[in-house]
Amino acid sequence: MVQKGPRPLVLCGPSGSGKSTLLKRLLKEFPDKFGFSVSHTTRAPRAGEKNGVHYHFTNLNDMSTAIEKGEFIETAIFSGNIYGTSKKAVDDVRRTGKICVLDIEMEGVKQIKRTDLDPLLVFVMPPSIDELERRLRARNTEQEDSLKKRLETARREIKFGQEPGNFNIIILNDNLDKAYNELRDFITQNIEDNDQDDTNEKTTNNK
Repeated sequence: MVQKGPRPLVLCGPSGSGKSTLLKRLLKEFPDKFGFSVSHTTRAPRAGEKNGVHYHFTNLNDMSTAIEKGEFIETAIFSGNIYGTSKKAVDDVRRTGKICVLDIEMEGVKQIKRTDLDPLLVFVMPPSIDELERRLRARNTEQEDSLKKRLETARREIKFGQEPGNFNIIILNDNLDKAYNELRDFITQNIEDNDQDDTNEKTTNNK
């Protein structure tokens, strides 16, 4: 069972949509308000990535065993590797009183919506598939076959992101400052609403 705490914030979007950049900016501006849930993955670390910071890097056998034991809130297979959010990772953030932020894939969103976490769901939309491809090629981290698979996945993710009811808000990231301000305003509004609801509930209970 995951510890009780503030509603988590979930960011989802195709690889290259800019959600990681938005997330870094949010955590930098509000280090005392938000905490990042570090996901597990079976893929190998990329240059500059640190275990326990960018991901908890593990292997297929250990992660499969942990999944079978029910230690994960959500898991997904992406480009042949398993990704997942452990209950412990979310608990570690929520125990500090911070809002837990999760960066997860489409399948993970479907699973977390079936929990009692009641997350705020944000989909980060790239300006176009062509722009997404340009961004991914600029990274120079993918082979051609892998890149094509990412773009195919991105098309499915965008379709899912645009379906009514799947997300609380869709943010078009065609300008980073504009996209960040939209994310910031959405979060601030919802946090204020939740804080007010909590205050009203406490007032009612005290009567």
